[in-house]
Amino acid sequence: MSTPKTVLAVRHLAFEDLGLLRPVLAERGFERFLTLDAGVDDLREVDLDAVDLLVVLGGPIGAYDDALYPYLNDEIGLIRRRIASRRPLLGICLGAQLMARALGADVRPMAHGRKEIGFAPLTLTDAGRDSALAPLAGGQPVLHWHGDQFEIPDGATSLATTPLCPNQAFAVEDFALALQFHLESDPARLEQWLIGHAGELAQARVSLDELRRDAATQGAGLRAALGEIVDRWMAGWPHSTGRSTGRSSGQ
Repeated sequence: MSTPKTVLAVRHLAFEDLGLLRPVLAERGFERFLTLDAGVDDLREVDLDAVDLLVVLGGPIGAYDDALYPYLNDEIGLIRRRIASRRPLLGICLGAQLMARALGADVRPMAHGRKEIGFAPLTLTDAGRDSALAPLAGGQPVLHWHGDQFEIPDGATSLATTPLCPNQAFAVEDFALALQFHLESDPARLEQWLIGHAGELAQARVSLDELRRDAATQGAGLRAALGEIVDRWMAGWPHSTGRSTGRSSGQ
């Protein structure tokens, strides 16, 4: 009997979970979905050999705020161990920023306290157009929700930009992908984000109605793009962590 393919997600907020990623991965042979909560669960003794895909999710704290949130050091250590193993790793928003720090790159607030919140397209770099993100080359808007930005680490490849934030994604070879934006956010659950980030949205004077309209309009395109991106990314993984046959509903 084969070992179930396992996804481990490191979560910072209950509603910022795998979202749309979970059914997409389940359709591609992943059967076990595990979650560890940063600051609650011990990340230092995680058996990464038992994890086929590690996903580090988003959150509202700064990747550089380890003096305030000491467990960020444990996350960075976990990410470094994963990178050293050269096995699949996905970082989203804060997770991408922590990947940048783990690789020695700087993370800091955006200039003049600006925030990038809302649906907008990316501009892919030459490398990005040849990467897993190629399905976004046609201008499909994605959800941006951040006030910090990362530098591209030495040895990593820049994949995407926006006018407000020039570093939107990077890859380390074919096994590690860092996304400043959110492909995983489920438009049907947007209200959880609006409630959970109410203070930030009010301070940034973001229109909730505009976010709702855009989420409703872009949902189908984002779901389709996410599936294509996951397929392209998985195709480049080492054979031992590639796609398996069959479909599973996950647990």
